Amino acid sequence: MSQSSYERAHRIQFETSDAYDIDTLSVRAGQSRTAEGEHSDAIFATSSFVFSSAREAAARFGGDEEGNIYSRFTNPTVQAFEERIAALEGGERAVATASGMAAILNLGLALLKQGDHVVCSRSVFGSTVSLFTKYLSRAGIQTTFVDPTDLAAWEAAVTPSTRLFFMETPSNPLAELTDISAVADIAHAHDAWLAVDNCFLTPALQRPLLMGADIVMHSATKYLDGQGRCIGGVLVGRDKEMEEVFGLIRTGGSCMSPFNAWVFLKGLETLPLRMRAHSESALQIATWLQQQPGIRKVYYSGLTDHPQHALACKQQSAFGGVLAFEVDGEREEAWRFIDATQMVSITGNLGDVKSTITHPATTTHGRMSAEERDAAGIREGLIRFSVGLESVDDIKADLQRGLDALSA
Repeated sequence: MSQSSYERAHRIQFETSDAYDIDTLSVRAGQSRTAEGEHSDAIFATSSFVFSSAREAAARFGGDEEGNIYSRFTNPTVQAFEERIAALEGGERAVATASGMAAILNLGLALLKQGDHVVCSRSVFGSTVSLFTKYLSRAGIQTTFVDPTDLAAWEAAVTPSTRLFFMETPSNPLAELTDISAVADIAHAHDAWLAVDNCFLTPALQRPLLMGADIVMHSATKYLDGQGRCIGGVLVGRDKEMEEVFGLIRTGGSCMSPFNAWVFLKGLETLPLRMRAHSESALQIATWLQQQPGIRKVYYSGLTDHPQHALACKQQSAFGGVLAFEVDGEREEAWRFIDATQMVSITGNLGDVKSTITHPATTTHGRMSAEERDAAGIREGLIRFSVGLESVDDIKADLQRGLDALSA
């Protein structure tokens, strides 16, 4: 077989992701076939790799020769996932981690030092708040939380020590948006990085790096997997910053397993299709909920009366599959609504083909103080709903059971 024929049969090469649509990249990017010619991505379920000689082992450990060494930091399946998500986000490099929270932790520890300061949206995942306030603070890294929608607040929070801006957009769970390009300009004017948690939309619907962000973070556990099977995280950005993160992963060990990376690779193959379907169904559910008695407010950026709907249309190609709504009442009424459902899953996870429902104040944001929850708008009557891929009519029928319980 000629060299060109071998490459055609055994390697998928994408010299530039700009030449391909995201639907193609989600299926093809990052795959390097072995000599076996497998069509599906291979799983390299091995802890270590064999060297042809002591000289080769020394060269690889010393960094003089490229190649696999140990799966904590060099595994072909993990690297395939990293290359594919980097192509989807439009980044130079990705580094996979053991979980989404591990991604944020490694971001902070790799790029920041004692005395540095972070400006963070107050509307982020509860564990993200705890990570910044309880744990990174012990390393001498301080955080100021701001209204994610107020550009003046982002600017006013900057100090001479500010090195990182961090946001979720849309936020979890209130669907508050932050103008990525505008905050990127503020961050860069002060020689700081902007990192964006893109879990809710994924690169299928939003690409923060193309709007000026420096780093994108994902809990791969959510939509990148799409079926609630594995735990993992990833950071995407420029090679310079990702090399720092990679060095920490290599030493600290919070790496992604090859099996989980393979599951995420398979999830990425259908990501654009799933995200479009999630978004279509979520808009129908949000619009329907607005019309129901017992519902005080619906939070979803796809609704035309959302205060930032115009911004959502500008920086997103669709609105995602997660919404939140407040019922008339407090915790007792919210729990009664949730407990009355029969089909949807009561779980803290989201981004699944199965619809999920949870009470943020006592689950995902339960470790925050009452004052922190109040500042973030996490009220007792609030319910988060991740719209799956079941029949929209069946989802409505199940939510109707919750509505009926409110009026009983």
